[in-house]
Amino acid sequence: MAQATTKPLDPAKFRDPDTTAKGERRATVAFTGLKTLWFNTGTLCNIECASCYIESSPRNDRLAYLTPADLTAMLDEAETLERRPLAIGFTGGEPFMNPDIAELLDETMKRGHDALVLTNAMKPIMRPRVQAALKDLQHRHGRKLSLRVSLDHWREDLHDEERGPGAFHETLDGLHWLQAQGITTAIAGRLRWGGTDHEMREGYKTLFAREGLHLDTTDPAALVIFPEMDSTVDVPEITVDCWRILGKSPDDMMCASSRMVVRRKGAPRATVVACTLLPYEPAFDLGDSLRSSLAPVKLNHPHCAKFCVLGGGSCKA
Repeated sequence: MAQATTKPLDPAKFRDPDTTAKGERRATVAFTGLKTLWFNTGTLCNIECASCYIESSPRNDRLAYLTPADLTAMLDEAETLERRPLAIGFTGGEPFMNPDIAELLDETMKRGHDALVLTNAMKPIMRPRVQAALKDLQHRHGRKLSLRVSLDHWREDLHDEERGPGAFHETLDGLHWLQAQGITTAIAGRLRWGGTDHEMREGYKTLFAREGLHLDTTDPAALVIFPEMDSTVDVPEITVDCWRILGKSPDDMMCASSRMVVRRKGAPRATVVACTLLPYEPAFDLGDSLRSSLAPVKLNHPHCAKFCVLGGGSCKA
């Protein structure tokens, strides 16, 4: 199963926020209302993947650990914008490396919001302190808590090619533990190695049956198959005419209804960014409050084109 041949990104593309390299008007996405609020808990991770879009590792602390005070301030503001429960997502790095993760989750769910955590389900969640906290959160909040586990491929060799030797079986051990506790669990896979969505789902179906894991591989929320991201590979720029040509709506893009909160290393306060995929890009930094972040987002990055518009990918919780 080989990766498709690609060509390098044209350096003239994705330079002007308003105009494409061909001189056409660039597409934007207007904010339609907050549905999902993401919190990046920090870029530190217990492993270093071969192609992590955020470059998480045991050494990368460019995004510092998010604090309970950061969370509380943003949730307070979010609740003035939307008078209803939200989907609150936690990503990293590995969120269970953050020493305050249990408090962050508890505060979120006590307010009536649903909490989704993106995790590799490896050693950080297998620590006794974390396991005890997860059991307690599950007991008190039930299905408001869910975890989406990164299992990049149903084949051990390909998953371990991305995440390191032994990662596949360690993640399966974590999945077995989570399901034994009754914690709602989903899977995130990747199309990095080619193949179709159907082929991937059939492969996971066989794996889960063999492992005795109960996951509905036909449900796109239970098994999310993400298109691959590579900002150095050539992709078309998205113009205002693309919505009509592709039969898509800007309202369906995740930046129409979601934002992400990050705390950069050394920064005095947390910051809001337009997209979970672009925490380091200055053009997607939208200020230090949710109210300041509601301007339209200009689709001036390869991820906007390949992952969201053309790939149909979404990190919606």
